[in-house]
Amino acid sequence: MNSPARSQPRRRDGGRAPVEPAAAPAQPPRPFLDDYLAFLLAQASHRISGGFHREVESAGLSVTEWRVLACLSDGAHETIGTLSALALVKQPTLSKVVQRMERQGLVARCGTTADKRQTLVMLTDEGRAVAERHVRRALAHQAAVLKPLGARNARLLITALRRLVELPR
Repeated sequence: MNSPARSQPRRRDGGRAPVEPAAAPAQPPRPFLDDYLAFLLAQASHRISGGFHREVESAGLSVTEWRVLACLSDGAHETIGTLSALALVKQPTLSKVVQRMERQGLVARCGTTADKRQTLVMLTDEGRAVAERHVRRALAHQAAVLKPLGARNARLLITALRRLVELPR
């Protein structure tokens, strides 16, 4: 008489017990940085801006000069303090950059009527032309970066990032 296979336990009614599927191996926890927002934002910024920053530098501008041009590209007149915050540069460093840009004919400075100690910075005609060229390049670079996400996801990403930036500190 053939003996029953030993791989399955016998049930009282003589049948075989159903075989339980083997449990899937436990997934190792994801590394902390894989879901850490600050790290992901920094990585994305570095990856996205790196190529464009090389393009800016090959055109003879520093990244800080590009940021100043971008901040003023809509015709705004900004104080050094505001520009410093927008361009993500310490105020003493930005003051030196603005002085250099003024010597290059890209920006002009003038006092404010409200506070004689403050200086407003604005683009000159030459600065506006340089800014417009680089803004077009920046928008083309952005479009290329966002294309793999699709239009809807790109809009959602920009909206979410804008909300994060606008949160109170």
